[in-house]
Amino acid sequence: MIRLFRPMVGVCLLLVAPCLLSAEDKPAVNTLTDAEKAAGWKLLFDGKTTEGWKNYKKDTLGKGWKVQDGSLVRADNGAGDILTAGQYDAFEFTVDYNISKGGNSGLMYHVTEVADAPWQTGPEIQIQDNKDGHDPQKAGWLYQLYSSEKDATKPVGEWNTLRILITPEKCEQYMNGVKYCEYVKGSADWNERVAKSKFGKMPHFGKPTTGYICLQDHGNLVSFRNIKIRPITK
Repeated sequence: MIRLFRPMVGVCLLLVAPCLLSAEDKPAVNTLTDAEKAAGWKLLFDGKTTEGWKNYKKDTLGKGWKVQDGSLVRADNGAGDILTAGQYDAFEFTVDYNISKGGNSGLMYHVTEVADAPWQTGPEIQIQDNKDGHDPQKAGWLYQLYSSEKDATKPVGEWNTLRILITPEKCEQYMNGVKYCEYVKGSADWNERVAKSKFGKMPHFGKPTTGYICLQDHGNLVSFRNIKIRPITK
């Protein structure tokens, strides 16, 4: 009886322990835990400055981007699409976003500055208010290419966490921990979907295997925080 009981106690403790965490025990916003540091994660936003970001095809940042309450906010006109200072090929990336009512934005990767706009080279993961937004492409989808029947987004005013994994072998997209889609960039399936989309007429779309990460200015209020990346090296 004792041998059967002890493992059950251990299991119960493991299940209960996360529920006992207080707000003080949770990692602070815009910081890395020791485990994340050990795994190679890096912060792309410190919660205090806009250092490490620039507008598309510029060396400066538009005045419409503000740091407010520990968030990077597309707050006003004169913002524009912004890029990371560094370029990345294979990586894991996470970001928290808070979209305004009816709002729209986007996250792009493998963006290069050879075209007129970031979305003409880099695939876009949609960000929007699914309830009152007007775009048929829903939050967490790879725009016009890969969708999901699930909707794990939280209501306007709450933070959502978008996570993507981008490697030559496999790409994955998650919304609040729920897997939305999986694909191989440059595969036959990918090329067929691109050809049927509006991107099929864009010679540079989806071709780069290294590039910037981009946050989109779609004219609406949107906030970002906990912007983190883990470069993947072979």
